[in-house]
Amino acid sequence: MIANLIENGVKFGRFSVAVAVAVARAGRTCRATVEDDGPGIAEDERVAVFSPFYRIKRSRNRRTGGSGLGLAIVRQIVEAHGGTVEAGAGGLGGARLTLVLPLEP
Repeated sequence: MIANLIENGVKFGRFSVAVAVAVARAGRTCRATVEDDGPGIAEDERVAVFSPFYRIKRSRNRRTGGSGLGLAIVRQIVEAHGGTVEAGAGGLGGARLTLVLPLEP
């Protein structure tokens, strides 16, 4: 899950070097965030990006490739473990993807 989010950050970031990863315990959960310095995800697309085969229009080019399955798979895995995942605006100017997973089943 985290590797997929980091790969996306590198792929869609402006310079492919500004990707920040943080993991912290928050009560009975583990919170992991991945942020990049790319163009971000528009607010009206922040839920849709987790749908199978959904790709943001500007990401449909030969440089980035992909089928639009990565974030859908991340969501399925996270939810199968009782967690949540969401997209938002990051502090580096791009996207912030946040996973929250329970520490105990």
